[in-house]
Amino acid sequence: MIYMYDIAKAYKSPTGKRIILHPTTLAIPSHRAVAILGRNGAGKSTLLRMIAGVEPPDQGRIVRTSSLSWPLGFGGGVHQHLTGRQNAQMIADLHGADLDAVVDFVVDFAELGDYIDMSVDTYSSGMKARLNFAISFAIDFDCYLIDEATATGDKRFKEKSLAAFNDRRSRSGLLFISHSPNTVRQFCDMGIVLRRGRLVPFENLEEAIRYYESEPGL
Repeated sequence: MIYMYDIAKAYKSPTGKRIILHPTTLAIPSHRAVAILGRNGAGKSTLLRMIAGVEPPDQGRIVRTSSLSWPLGFGGGVHQHLTGRQNAQMIADLHGADLDAVVDFVVDFAELGDYIDMSVDTYSSGMKARLNFAISFAIDFDCYLIDEATATGDKRFKEKSLAAFNDRRSRSGLLFISHSPNTVRQFCDMGIVLRRGRLVPFENLEEAIRYYESEPGL
């Protein structure tokens, strides 16, 4: 489970205080495929980073009783000054996984060629995303954190990622943020709507989508 206790988040903006999340207490099941729906700019990516522990809330605390991936595509699990191979080795060591198996998976999945032994800060944004996805999929997490906006790569790589994603989904939970009802219908079975700084949970995904579509705006 992911337990949020009195979590709040806001930013300063040129027009004043921008509230991402009002004080919220909520339990999110980490064994389910959960969609977090919100309009562009609603704060979905910020929320996912807080859940992952990448960004702190302004108040409250988050307790995680399951292992969570970093947000796929974010790059939080990748060190810029190490090579792709060294990053794979570091992640394997941190998670107590088989080093050779993780490295072999990353080399095959990321398809970076000679760049696997070059510093990540020489990579394009697409190459970094490939490495990040490969390293994430090489480790068995209880729950994967996915930001739809991070999808990258050509058609074949996207299909390859989808196949790996579906394999993990058969035995792991999912927290998937999106603004597209059609996308979350492919992967999720329950939903949470982020609207005007408040999280509204629904056990039934279609109910979440109807609520999400009932009112435009953030």
